[in-house]
Amino acid sequence: VQLVESGGGLVQAGGSLRLPCAASGRTIRYYIMGWFRPVPGKEREFVARISRSGGVTYYADSVKGRFTISKDNAKNTVYLQMNSLKPEDTATYYCATRSGPVTIRVREYDYWGQGTQVTVSS
Repeated sequence: VQLVESGGGLVQAGGSLRLPCAASGRTIRYYIMGWFRPVPGKEREFVARISRSGGVTYYADSVKGRFTISKDNAKNTVYLQMNSLKPEDTATYYCATRSGPVTIRVREYDYWGQGTQVTVSS
């Protein structure tokens, strides 16, 4: 299984970015997909997840109302649309997949991408 994130970059506060995560070796329609980012001094924190069907999403309080997770099963790709970006959103964003029940626990995700860097300037 390979996950490849892209779309990161430098953006001013208030701007937007869209991060695609292309999957190979696993058909994402059958798996939970999530986005995570590291927190200083801690392991990666949960950002957003989407159900197998794509019909149920869940977000961290810090991004709720600003970020949207979606998936295109035909393209085997999951997306993270990030709007109203803040400097505190600066991080490397990681896509991950899980074969078990829905969860936001980092350690219960099976496969991870290499990450894409997002930098938000004030």
